[in-house]
Amino acid sequence: MTPADTALRQRVTSAFTTHFGEQPLCVVRAPGRVNLIGEHTDYNDGFVLPCAIGPATMVAASARSDGKVNVIAADFDGATDSFALDDITPATQGWANYVRGMVDALKKAGLPLIGADLAIAGNLPKGAGLSSSASLEVAVGQAMLALTDTSIDRTRLAQIAQAAECDFVGTQCGIMDQLISAQGKAGNALLIDCRSLNLTDAPVPDDMAIMIVHSGVTRGLVDGHYNERRRQCEAAAKAMGVAALRDADMDLLNAATLDPTTRARARHVIGENQRTLDATVALSNGDLATLGDLMAQSHASMRDDFEITVPAIDQLVAVLQTAIGPQGGARMTGGGFGGACVAILAAEQVHHVRAAVEQGYRTPDGSPALILIERPGPGVSILS
Repeated sequence: MTPADTALRQRVTSAFTTHFGEQPLCVVRAPGRVNLIGEHTDYNDGFVLPCAIGPATMVAASARSDGKVNVIAADFDGATDSFALDDITPATQGWANYVRGMVDALKKAGLPLIGADLAIAGNLPKGAGLSSSASLEVAVGQAMLALTDTSIDRTRLAQIAQAAECDFVGTQCGIMDQLISAQGKAGNALLIDCRSLNLTDAPVPDDMAIMIVHSGVTRGLVDGHYNERRRQCEAAAKAMGVAALRDADMDLLNAATLDPTTRARARHVIGENQRTLDATVALSNGDLATLGDLMAQSHASMRDDFEITVPAIDQLVAVLQTAIGPQGGARMTGGGFGGACVAILAAEQVHHVRAAVEQGYRTPDGSPALILIERPGPGVSILS
């Protein structure tokens, strides 16, 4: 267990014992993720290339016999929530809906449930696009299942978590975030086929580093344009007569009658799918030059065709790319409209690139950017 995991476990356990007056029965850890390439392709049945990272959400849990679920959120000044298993309705607190939604989705999946006391804490930066919401859903789901000694396939757990976010929270997300939090593998990114849910290991060489830089621009998918982008992609697929943009190619797009905006959205997704497949090969071969080219193309497509970047993000990517040079690259990662950038570079360049970011970029409030150096980590686990 890393020092960060140890500290987080102590914090969530302390929150539990202070609030509920006893030790938890178990502690579950579910990681966040960074998507190396493949943006807005998951809900189009396409390909993505994420990896699980060190920052995570932990849930400490014990069972109750009265059918109630009581929750304390250590990261929100000890905010609490309580609801009954037989009456799960939306909460007024935004964070609580991810918990309620996950329990509701488990219930609708027909899985055995028991009342619970839950404490939640995480060390994922909020609004960075590193899937704090998905890691919360997966951690809550695994904790609730552990209390009834129920085991399910981790891909099924991810699907239930996705249903919670789509149906209860209201973000029409794809499967990527929940699936990598559940199925992450140490040392590997995972190429996910979002139609079949097949997972292919993409080893990250030891001499490569993954740098994540939070722009300081907080994103909000429900309040932003995420759902609108999904509707535009579905409209493009319908106009081309395919089930999803996964099934289209550039020739089909060029022959279609589409308005300019819808055409641009489709062009991004079709191109991004191929870039993701190509990047998987380049990553496994340790080909930083090709990876850099593909990441630059991906960012330009997100900026110009999908229109989901913001000026601060574009500036940060430019600083990263200039510092990295031709052997590696950078792009925005996540749903867009803020959040973090991801860079892949030679490990020996980390000090130089970090210094360039510290000197050349400030967040909107004038503070230095948060910089994380990551290696791919494991998925959800029960710690005790």
